[in-house]
Amino acid sequence: MPILTSSNTVYTQPVAKVMISIPDKLLERLDAHARQIGETRSGFLRRVAESEIEGESAKQRRHFEELLDNIGPIDLGGEAARLIREDRDSH
Repeated sequence: MPILTSSNTVYTQPVAKVMISIPDKLLERLDAHARQIGETRSGFLRRVAESEIEGESAKQRRHFEELLDNIGPIDLGGEAARLIREDRDSH
C-alpha cells in the first residue's frame, strides 16, 4: 500500500528519511540542478547514489575480469579461470 507523507509524496515501498550535512552553497547548486532536470532533491540524490554504487561495482568487476584474464598461462590452459567465469555468469 502506498505511503502518503506530509508533503504529499507517495512512496510505493518502505523508505528511510535521513538527515545529512551539506554546505549551503552545494545544496543550492544541487537543488538548482535537480529542478533543471525535473527531479526532486531526494530523487536526484537517490539516482546519484545508485549510479555511484553501480559504477563502483562495475569497476570492481572490470578489475576482477583483468585478474581472471591473467590467470590463463599460470594454470595450464585457463581451466580455473573458465570455471570461475562459468560460476560467476550462472548467478
